[in-house]
Amino acid sequence: MSNTGTDIQSPAVTYSKFSAFLQLTKFRLGSLVVFSAVITYITVAEKIDWMQLTALCIGGFLVTSAANGFNQIIEKDLDKLMDRTKNRPMPTNSLNNFEALVFCALLGIGGTVLLWTYTNALSGILGFISIVLYALAYTPLKRITPFAVLVGAFPGAIPTLIGAVAATEGFGHITFFAILLFSIQFFWQFPHFWSLAWFNDQDYKKASFFMLPSSGGKDDASKFQILLYTVILLIVSTFPFLFHYVGLLSISAVVISGLAMLLQAYNFYRLSTDQQAKKLFFTTLIYLPVVQLALMTKI
Repeated sequence: MSNTGTDIQSPAVTYSKFSAFLQLTKFRLGSLVVFSAVITYITVAEKIDWMQLTALCIGGFLVTSAANGFNQIIEKDLDKLMDRTKNRPMPTNSLNNFEALVFCALLGIGGTVLLWTYTNALSGILGFISIVLYALAYTPLKRITPFAVLVGAFPGAIPTLIGAVAATEGFGHITFFAILLFSIQFFWQFPHFWSLAWFNDQDYKKASFFMLPSSGGKDDASKFQILLYTVILLIVSTFPFLFHYVGLLSISAVVISGLAMLLQAYNFYRLSTDQQAKKLFFTTLIYLPVVQLALMTKI
């Protein structure tokens, strides 16, 4: 092939690889996670340090992307079996294992170093822990036990903790307010992921994933636990007000959001259709940023 032909094809190849690496990061999901960390930082910080905030954005995204990427590498053959994942870069061989491993390792190291250097050491440690828990605990447990979602809820909520810790001085420390904010995102994940798992149950079964809370799958125990954890979330979300961290307007918005989500959870419990599960899932997507923004105002 002539040099001219090679030059013409290079941009397409480069774009294809770039697109594959971007998909490996789960960019939109990573952006939502970074949003949680940033909002929490602003909520907790007495004064915003823009260098810290920038490092939190970039470092948090890199750490999250690394965890998502390692997950896809490990589940490459399983992703081929499911409709929702079969077009990801690993099962389509858009990236090979070596390329993906090096890329994710660089993201993980870079994100950890950024958090450690420009926020504090504890933020960097928490970022590294989130990668390990997500890739080496949550990922393999999905084929073993319904408790996998419980395990995955810890790395899923750690970004909120990272944001709060990044606002502290020295080595970094975890305040009681940080624990309360962590708890809200922790319990939010149960109705969020279980509603998603409900209407994707048949797809998950192709890979033998236990994503619903009951080993029986779409049964009464699963739908009851979805409702129960939505109630727990509503209760936990009031704690910042009960412990005098936020004001009446903030908690009013939080409670209204929680009641709206509880109504969707109750409708799902009564009807238990995939359509109702989708409504609950999309409600959870709106709920979290609304609640976090409401708590950020503290009024």
